[in-house]
Amino acid sequence: MSKITTELLLERAVPRSTRLRKIETLNLSKLQLKTGDLDPRLFSRLRHLQKLDLSDNLLDKFPNSLTLPDLRVLNCNNNKLEDVTALKQFPLLEELTYENNVYLTLNDDYKVMFLLQNLRLLNGKDITKLANHVRRVNSRKLTSKVTAHWEKFFRDQLPEKYTAEQVKSIKKKFLKSVQTNVVYGPSSLSEFTRWRVKMIAEEFLAYSLGLELNTDPELEEKMDENEEESTESPREAAEDVGQVTIMPRKRKRNNSKSGSGNKRSKSQAKTEEKAVVNPRKSSHVQDDPAPDKPRTSNQTAKEATPEQGAEGTDKNGEQCPKGQSNRRSGQLTGEQKSQEQDNGVVSLSPVKNSKGKEDVSAEPLHFLQCHSKGNSREDFKTQLWSCVFEPLLDCGARKDPIVSSSRTVATCGGESVCLIDCETGTVLKKYKVATEEFFSVAWTTLTMVISDSRKKSHNILAAAGRRGIVKLIHVAADFCYGEIKAHKKPIATVCFSPTRETHLFTASYDKRIALWDIGIPDCDYNFKASQLLVLDAISIPLRIAPVPTCPDQYLLAGCESGCFAWNIKLDKEQKSRPFEAIFQFPDEDGGITTSHRVDGLAFLNDDVIASKSSKPGCIYLWSWSRSFDTKGKGCQRTLSAVILAELEWSMTDLSYLTLSTCPAKDYVFCGDEMGSVWMYNLSNYTAAWSSAKGKRSDKKIPPTQILKWPELRANREQLTEVLINNVVSDPTFTYLVVLTSVNITAIWKKS
Repeated sequence: MSKITTELLLERAVPRSTRLRKIETLNLSKLQLKTGDLDPRLFSRLRHLQKLDLSDNLLDKFPNSLTLPDLRVLNCNNNKLEDVTALKQFPLLEELTYENNVYLTLNDDYKVMFLLQNLRLLNGKDITKLANHVRRVNSRKLTSKVTAHWEKFFRDQLPEKYTAEQVKSIKKKFLKSVQTNVVYGPSSLSEFTRWRVKMIAEEFLAYSLGLELNTDPELEEKMDENEEESTESPREAAEDVGQVTIMPRKRKRNNSKSGSGNKRSKSQAKTEEKAVVNPRKSSHVQDDPAPDKPRTSNQTAKEATPEQGAEGTDKNGEQCPKGQSNRRSGQLTGEQKSQEQDNGVVSLSPVKNSKGKEDVSAEPLHFLQCHSKGNSREDFKTQLWSCVFEPLLDCGARKDPIVSSSRTVATCGGESVCLIDCETGTVLKKYKVATEEFFSVAWTTLTMVISDSRKKSHNILAAAGRRGIVKLIHVAADFCYGEIKAHKKPIATVCFSPTRETHLFTASYDKRIALWDIGIPDCDYNFKASQLLVLDAISIPLRIAPVPTCPDQYLLAGCESGCFAWNIKLDKEQKSRPFEAIFQFPDEDGGITTSHRVDGLAFLNDDVIASKSSKPGCIYLWSWSRSFDTKGKGCQRTLSAVILAELEWSMTDLSYLTLSTCPAKDYVFCGDEMGSVWMYNLSNYTAAWSSAKGKRSDKKIPPTQILKWPELRANREQLTEVLINNVVSDPTFTYLVVLTSVNITAIWKKS
């Protein structure tokens, strides 16, 4: 339809008017209006407008210069608003409603309460008392913290006589540091806190150093983007009131050879495990699942104390705050300086290769405690299980993996799913379900129809766990738009098909793997999910992987009692299918077995599979094409896995320390029971394995490097007996994300 005209405004006035300047009430609802339709020159003639209804339109923001000096009541319900800061141009606003704008969150409520000093009603609720608290008490507390942060870390960095360049540099570092480290209030309001802290910090610098305040919000947004891309770290200790501080202790270099000092015998493991019970993933103690049984670990931790505070919730009552920056741990950066003896930089001890040179150099960036139950800072018991890097939308989720991943990673454990910026360590978003324990997450990219029948790609995150329910989260909108009740027992793992973006595999403790079509939600988030297949297993499936060369035909799974393959081709009428093959592996007695727990499974390339563990201290690399004859007929065949090599690994008998691969770089990663990460660079072997006459490597391949777990302290107590449940790199092997048994997410960066 045409843009707003003078005639339209006069016609939609209540009552109708003959002059724009006489209009006091205006109804512009249900006109499919976009932001560009709000012409500031035309609206500036509405000098006496007091009530404006813009509900049921397509507005994504407000122009910054509408010039409505007398506006008192504004209705923006059912739009696409993404930001509320432009509303500060209406200082006399008393009543505001913007319900059913899915991109707005609790943080935006607090922003308008601060910006609009006369606001009394927000979405129909009296907010007078809360708004006064936000404007006065909150501002006073944050101002005190910002000032203290400057005095403690930055005042001495500025010389008595300083240049403009020095001031610019200090300002940039201070703004970045203060937004990261000043924390106040509940974590669900972290985006608002960060926004206010930046505002207060800029006002402080303007007053103290005579700098000009930046009042252009668009410029501010660009500056924020530039700061996010910066890799510069503030030269300060990341310690502040309201944070758990995890400080690395100095440690001696260990120049031992690969694997030495990192393995412990079965007897040692069994003896030490009896010390303290630490909750592990349900039913991971025995083959017969009993979800309430724990797996043992020698980790001592204090009882969790819930933190009081309001949380944002979605329409299902589940928390999904926007822009969460829940940095509940001290941050370790490359430039961080020790403030005292116990505050030193972590010293790494890379395993040396045969030439005596370090093969890979990696440094720890961040240690985050962001999955705590009830946001308790004392929670060092929550298990972290799964993480996966977000695909880049402009590259597409199905393209070259080298360029199809961002630095944003989704992690899950306990009651929450977090999105973390690996470079800054910022928890961008957090999704919570109080009654859930999440075990697995997976990304897909869906092409969704938005307004005006236009199509746009959006990343969707699937998360599942103990309740057997798959949550579907539209991350950009901070909205859990649906759920699939996939199984009656816990879901161990999920993964999307690499070729069909709506096809999702769910592997459950009910000894079944289901294939779902999750559908594509419409602009109102209506969707229809359907079950396409059920694959019957004889034990609990723990890890699943579509076969890269035929992802629509075969699925491989590591289970409690072996490694199995299923035919998943959809042109068959049979909806429920038994496994097609089970694979035999060498056992620790020198024989062959099919009955063993496979708790790690991933493809290194189109043909080579990495799996563990049919025997302790070993990860097998084997060939799919040589082990499985796709022309073979019959179900439940027993096949011998054609072993290409064995990787030397820890001798622990603890299970569920899973492995991962980085196919683009020919790397395999696996954590152990001592907090170390074993890394294997196999680029020198893959060419030989791809040959039809490629022979098995006679000797076990040692790790290229072992990253040692640093000696971390929390609340002045050392964190010990850390199990590495999972370790995942991004496709370019720039970042390495390590998930632990002590509620710590460690992020390393390859240097």
